[in-house]
Amino acid sequence: MIGYLRGRVTHLLPEFCLLDVNGVGYRVFVAGATRSRLIQGEQAELFIHTAVSENAIVLFGFSTAEEYSFFQQLIGVSGIGPRSAQAMLGASTVEAICRGIVNKQVNVLTKLPGVGKKTAERMILELKDKVSLNTSAEQLTAEDIGGTTDVGSDVLSEALAALTSLGYSESEIMPVVKRLGTKNTTEALIKAVLKEFAKG
Repeated sequence: MIGYLRGRVTHLLPEFCLLDVNGVGYRVFVAGATRSRLIQGEQAELFIHTAVSENAIVLFGFSTAEEYSFFQQLIGVSGIGPRSAQAMLGASTVEAICRGIVNKQVNVLTKLPGVGKKTAERMILELKDKVSLNTSAEQLTAEDIGGTTDVGSDVLSEALAALTSLGYSESEIMPVVKRLGTKNTTEALIKAVLKEFAKG
């Protein structure tokens, strides 16, 4: 299994990068803080999680050991796969998610993409004794974790499903949702996001 790669970022796309390692191009899925640190044409070092299934071998990359370690903890939770875990890290930070877990804030964790009440409860049950915080465990607000205080988990999940079916990626959608954050119906959120995309 591949655990670490060092090479040049030849292409940087919304969901993944292509990393040239001694002439071999690896497609590595990246999100959130990791993606923001990558620069096309520059060297990068990534911790790698290799996900193997019947149909594909998929690489997920992380620029810090902290992100990589927390990703491993997330996918250890029943019902959370690699893509779901990376979507969470793309929408928030390790620290913010850990605070939500430590403080047992189900209503806050459900602001993460694809996380419903049952998944949030499993995250708390299975990870509360495993995660640690570098800062005081003060109470989070929904805005801390997703910036979408007025968007319910069902609305967000439905909007994400509709927008991804149109060809947009979660890493493109979530920053726009964070900026908007005041739409309380699926239709209104989709229209607002599409309007923002049209501006760009």
